[in-house]
Amino acid sequence: MDKVWHLYILRCGDGTLYTGIAVDVEKRFAAHAAGKGAKYTRGRGPLTLLYQEVCGDHTQALRRELEVKKLSRQEKEQLILEGPARSGTSA
Repeated sequence: MDKVWHLYILRCGDGTLYTGIAVDVEKRFAAHAAGKGAKYTRGRGPLTLLYQEVCGDHTQALRRELEVKKLSRQEKEQLILEGPARSGTSA
């Protein structure tokens, strides 16, 4: 069985948003929080997990990540407020 990938959005301590993908979002968040995640999030704590959605396979997750990264900050904030409409699943 293929792994199910998720898109997630974090708010950094400086107020910026970080978008990423992972199979295990909680494990990836813990890596970010420990300073072992993406270079961008290092030193920008505390981090807050704001949003996640199921994307399907890795390719779909990469495409969705690109879509979300192209959104304006206002559009990303709206996405966070509305929740994951694409999958109907969140944790």
